[in-house]
Amino acid sequence: MEKFIMADGCAVRVSDTRHGDRTIVLLHGYLESIEVWEDFTALLKPHLRVIAIDLPGHGVSEVKGEVHTMEFLADTVHAALRELGVEQAVICGHSMGGYAALEFLRRHPQATDGLIMFHSVPFADTPEKKEQRDREIAAVLAGKKDLLIGGVAKSFASANRARFADAIEELGDQVVLTDDAGVVALLRGMEQRRDNSEMLRESRVPQLFIFGRDDEYIPVSVAEEIASSHPQARVVWLERSGHMGFIEELRAAADTVLAFCNEMK
Repeated sequence: MEKFIMADGCAVRVSDTRHGDRTIVLLHGYLESIEVWEDFTALLKPHLRVIAIDLPGHGVSEVKGEVHTMEFLADTVHAALRELGVEQAVICGHSMGGYAALEFLRRHPQATDGLIMFHSVPFADTPEKKEQRDREIAAVLAGKKDLLIGGVAKSFASANRARFADAIEELGDQVVLTDDAGVVALLRGMEQRRDNSEMLRESRVPQLFIFGRDDEYIPVSVAEEIASSHPQARVVWLERSGHMGFIEELRAAADTVLAFCNEMK
């Protein structure tokens, strides 16, 4: 079921399967929306209550100001869960959604049943990454948002791009539909985010990192560094995936998430 709710004064769109003893919250990545989780949700919902949220500034959720910090996203997600009557959930974030999930854990640990980082990192932006985001902001402000579509195909492993041509086209359409102000607000928020590595190491909440062997955005060397520096977390590799493992290896990704959730019982 999809609906709009008010979360601390921000109108957000959510989908909610409404049934299940344990709840998982799916937070999409940059230039995505809840639609990206449809097939994944179908595999999870026989076992879990699945809630997906259009993060403010993306999908059809509201844009609130010129900067959407990860703290703001986390608090909005928490408010949405309160509105839905959910006290505790596994928070699963893809890429940018992982940054919001980290802040959710930091700010609302009592509401965090577990944390899943899907093709995401706990680090702050490097100077080089901030420069890239500034270029994207400039492109959007200049009315050239369509330039961002070129990065969509790169999210998939090169060997998978022909097979997932329809998904790539749909994600490209989502770039066009995303509010320009929302794109800029979230780019600025990602630039400002903190390093959450130490917070993760100190947390007692169960943690899972899922990486793709062919991810061009998170190279294997970076993922291996994260794995070695976070021994408290479980790490799973999707061997034939890029940055979109929940699409590229749908069944394996879903089985990984379900196994993680079952282990916490």
